[in-house]
Amino acid sequence: DPSPREYDLAVAQTVLHVHNRVTDLYNHPINQLEQQLRLTIEALRERQEHELINNTDFGLLHNTDLNQRLTTRTGPPTPLDLDDLLCRRRKTRFFLAHPHAIAAFGRQCTTRRIYPDTVVLDGKRVTAWRGVPILPCDKIPITTTGTTTILAMRTGENDAGVIGLRPKTLPDEYQPGLNIRHMGTNERAITSYLVSAYHSAAVLVPDALGALDDVQIGR
Repeated sequence: DPSPREYDLAVAQTVLHVHNRVTDLYNHPINQLEQQLRLTIEALRERQEHELINNTDFGLLHNTDLNQRLTTRTGPPTPLDLDDLLCRRRKTRFFLAHPHAIAAFGRQCTTRRIYPDTVVLDGKRVTAWRGVPILPCDKIPITTTGTTTILAMRTGENDAGVIGLRPKTLPDEYQPGLNIRHMGTNERAITSYLVSAYHSAAVLVPDALGALDDVQIGR
């Protein structure tokens, strides 16, 4: 491609304020600063996940090729619908669906006396279809009319799939793609830390990502 798309990294940022008295007096047996940073980072990761799904520039819902978008046959997500989604790409790594959509799929399977698979992923059993895990993601929106979207994707650069983007290195890096900057202590003995997480996503080829739209969850 003579003019490939350029991706700007988005940033999720927040400032953590910690009173010096806390770190001076209450750091044992549990390091209070580390715990506050852990909670702050978890909140930023939640924001990142929401952006990776919903951002209008790089979010997965907005970067699915039109030829890879399907609609359900009858409304609720059926085994045939997921088969249609699977056959559009090779090496589908997983489905991504709102928990209510997963429950709706389970009901459709029960109605047809079909039993979904289960697979072990990171030590936990998750629902699967045709051996492909169906991972829950509550960041996928549900419309006011009770419909949502199920995503299917191939991942990894080697398979020309969906990949996450982050800086290779950062000053004051605390975790990959995340750094913490000490901002000083004010006259009230409150120390501030700027926590920044940089992120984006890219769909390397159109068939790496597919979407099943108009999934009804209420029937």
